[in-house]
Amino acid sequence: MALSDADVQKQIKHMMAFIEQEANEKAEEIDAKAEEEFNIEKGRLVQQQRLKIMEFYERKEKQVELQKKIQSSNMLNQARLKALKVREDHVRNVLDDARKRLGDVTANTSQYQKVLQQLIIQGLFQLLEPNVTLRVRQVDRSLAEAAVVIAQQEYESKTNRKVQVKIDSDTYLPAETTGGVELLAQQGRIKIVNTMEARLDLIAQQLVPELRSALFGKNPNRKFTD
Repeated sequence: MALSDADVQKQIKHMMAFIEQEANEKAEEIDAKAEEEFNIEKGRLVQQQRLKIMEFYERKEKQVELQKKIQSSNMLNQARLKALKVREDHVRNVLDDARKRLGDVTANTSQYQKVLQQLIIQGLFQLLEPNVTLRVRQVDRSLAEAAVVIAQQEYESKTNRKVQVKIDSDTYLPAETTGGVELLAQQGRIKIVNTMEARLDLIAQQLVPELRSALFGKNPNRKFTD
């Protein structure tokens, strides 16, 4: 049965509507898929950039922390050095004060003569030589002459050795020295320095660790005390 023009037009419109509906649904499906892929890619990029930013600031934070540690260590070392310098200056001041007080020993004539006597005896025992030249300050010559007599007697009685001690009349110890003696033997090739300053320096080397402990307390970080 033949279709009328109206029926044909009606079917054509129906087919066109169906095709348009299919096209719209397909377009919506493509848009939805594109939107989903866009959101996934956007999320991936955002996460990637977030990780980069976190890594960047983490590195920065580590650098800042390292700089803080270095600065703190430098400041601590500087503080320790300053404390050590203050301590050493204080110890040096104590020793300087002791050097100034050496003059009190020489001011007491009888006491100083005994000191000279002991210094000479000690030097003779170190040398163990038969002929010894003695150097003193010119101002101490008379005291030294008296001290030599006793020192010789004590040395000879304890060693059973003879010794001839001659006071050097040509060369004296500098007048600015605090006092004491120098003993020479073998034409000056052997020399014992027993001046007051030398004795103080020797005692200081032995007592400085004890002096530090007395002034500042024992240092738990110090393994050796010399």
